[in-house]
Amino acid sequence: MRIKERQLEFLDWELGVFFHFGIRPFYDGHQDWDMREMPLEAFNPVQLDCRQWISTAKEGGAKYAILVCKHHDGFANWPSAYTEYSVKNTPWKNGTGDVVKEFTDACREYGLKVGLYYSPAQFGSKLTSAKEYDDYFVNQITELLSNYGKIDYLWFDGCGSEGHEYDTVRIVGEIRRLQPEILIFNMWDPDVRWVGNEAGIAPMPNHNVVNALDFSVLTDEKVNLEEKLFLPAECDCRIRQDNWFYSDFDAETLKSVDELMGLYYYSVGRGANLLINIAPDRRGLLPEGDAQRFIEFGKEIQRIYAAKKAIFRDFKRDYVQNNTYYVEFPEITVVNHVILEESMHNAEQIEEFSVYAYPYPKGERILIYKGFTVGHKHICKFPNICTQRLEVVIEKEIAAHEMKNIEVLFA
Repeated sequence: MRIKERQLEFLDWELGVFFHFGIRPFYDGHQDWDMREMPLEAFNPVQLDCRQWISTAKEGGAKYAILVCKHHDGFANWPSAYTEYSVKNTPWKNGTGDVVKEFTDACREYGLKVGLYYSPAQFGSKLTSAKEYDDYFVNQITELLSNYGKIDYLWFDGCGSEGHEYDTVRIVGEIRRLQPEILIFNMWDPDVRWVGNEAGIAPMPNHNVVNALDFSVLTDEKVNLEEKLFLPAECDCRIRQDNWFYSDFDAETLKSVDELMGLYYYSVGRGANLLINIAPDRRGLLPEGDAQRFIEFGKEIQRIYAAKKAIFRDFKRDYVQNNTYYVEFPEITVVNHVILEESMHNAEQIEEFSVYAYPYPKGERILIYKGFTVGHKHICKFPNICTQRLEVVIEKEIAAHEMKNIEVLFA
């Protein structure tokens, strides 16, 4: 099975930030596919500062960021030559502005991987034939992949494309020609897959090798693949509960650090990436509360990982019972996390495992955690327990696994 090195690098990114921005915040209350017009004269984010967006993402520990370049309404956040419905015909900077350029420049300044979102589907399009629409699609994607340097990640949204026939060979061919190292999300020639919900939660087990893809929030039908592929999962969600784009009316739904940490355990802790949307407001800035909450969330993740330095001891493999790893502490120690990492160069092999603790120096071990796939990372979180010895037992595997790392911590 072919596994690209950049797919494994994607899993190392772990945490990303999504920025839904465009004309929608200037028409609060409009929804996807409501077919309501949003005239260009309203778009004027006079304080727009993508450096503020990306510095917030960086401080919160994100490794990558994604900008919505064109959503379902068709508004282009760059001066596209192929539509009049773009920043070039708005009051913002007298039509000379380019959100995509400011975003990509900021990502590179702060060292974040660059992701661009593009909705293939668009309501209200006047294009009447499939070829016309494909031409428009290819032309706009060519602008995005030609004019802004290296793009690491291209995020296609399947919503609205149910049943639509695209010239996928042509589209994918152009993308791969223009950016040979790019990762594509979920459609046509994917490197990464959508987890299947917008809640930020990966299922358990979470397999990286799959034979079908979830396509859109508008359908329960999966797209069957011709063969099994290695496709890591990404879990997207919102830092607020209700809207992808900024609204004046949902600030009270801002998720707490505790809730965000729960999503972290359910996504990164299950071997997937977590992509959190923070919506810039009409000023062109991240709302102060949203930005601060993301930073607080990042600091909590850092606090958890910092705890491992205090009690981590090298695991050893029991070569009598070859499926068992163990650690012994010099004295009784309180623990509540075990972090497992499997080598992924041959895809994940572990299908089921157990974690045991010995609560007394002499006595039987007690099961404290039962898990399934490990993959890139599995964070085992359990109530505090005092122990001098922990064991991880691989109960079931597809083929011989290779354990990359095991860490124990108390946080």
